[in-house]
Amino acid sequence: MDANRVRILREVLSSTGWLDRTRTFARALRRSTEKEQSLLIVGTPDQEPWHFAAHLDDESRYGGFPGLSPTLVRWNPPAGAPPHLAVGFSRLAAARPGETLFVVAPDTAPEALLDRVDDARRIGATILTMDGGDKDLESLAHESLIVPPQGLIAPSDAEVIAVGMAEAGLFDFDLSAPGVSFDAVSHLVSTAAGEVDLALPGSEASRRRGFRDRLGRLLETIEGPNPRDD
Repeated sequence: MDANRVRILREVLSSTGWLDRTRTFARALRRSTEKEQSLLIVGTPDQEPWHFAAHLDDESRYGGFPGLSPTLVRWNPPAGAPPHLAVGFSRLAAARPGETLFVVAPDTAPEALLDRVDDARRIGATILTMDGGDKDLESLAHESLIVPPQGLIAPSDAEVIAVGMAEAGLFDFDLSAPGVSFDAVSHLVSTAAGEVDLALPGSEASRRRGFRDRLGRLLETIEGPNPRDD
């Protein structure tokens, strides 16, 4: 998902409160990762967040926030994997005070992961979770962002905005579906974490705008203003 699509997604969700939630969560992530090489990211056996980790690494480099560059912890890295994809599950047992363990779990966290998270918290690591409503996992977290299993329900005008974007060749989300996906939310978090002041578009102002105004503003932002005669 490129920057334009993230910008559009923010506009689509600007009336839902999700921009504030992802911004608050991103602020917690930034606050806990001020030290370089202090961020560990792990998923579940069936859902490895390598894509999310790659986006955070991009935000770290482009935004100048070295603490956001993560170590991706994998359950069973294959033999011969490159170093950044070869860190195994045993790394969690070596978690230290001052590190942040970020668990990305759209599905249920297994007992082995819960045990390692509990150990890391007892040692003094900060625990963040982005999950689908796993109460056991959330009970161990200092900060959680819960994404409903059905996804984020888009507001009533979202499909109209999507149609306008599609006609302009700028938008390919299917907002006629029940909700916006877990993966889309992860993009909101990674993008927010990489912003200098975490200043996402002001939600109060966005809530007051109608969808036609939002659509026009987005088109102008992405394509540039319409030419005018002198």
